[in-house]
Amino acid sequence: MRQTILSIETRGPGLYEFTDRVAAFVRAGDRPQALLTLFVRHTSCSLLIQENADPDVQRDLDAFFRRLVPSADDPAMGYLVHRAEGPDDMPAHIKAALTPVSLSIPVIDGRLALGTWQGIYLFEHRQAPHRREVVAHLAA
Repeated sequence: MRQTILSIETRGPGLYEFTDRVAAFVRAGDRPQALLTLFVRHTSCSLLIQENADPDVQRDLDAFFRRLVPSADDPAMGYLVHRAEGPDDMPAHIKAALTPVSLSIPVIDGRLALGTWQGIYLFEHRQAPHRREVVAHLAA
């Protein structure tokens, strides 16, 4: 078993790829066949495996979730009560509830078993920059 905490700096809403950092952690683990678990330690962001070839995919996903769950300032969101940290607070929690906060990825021959165009992303749902922590756990 091997663990680490990866720190990811965000600059506001969007997808932040960190596949290379995860792949380096797996390579250093010297476990040819294993299971990697990633877990984000926050309630207002999430994790995704998504296409990493065309940046339009990330932009479109971010735009979709902004339309699906707009800011609490939007009249359609007037029913929200929790606004302790601003108008993006509860919408961020809703988005995190709709998307995964943990991922499991097989490791085959010492490499992540991701598809050709797949990357690992932190999906930031808050407006302000944040320092996010992702726990990586590699078990053989």
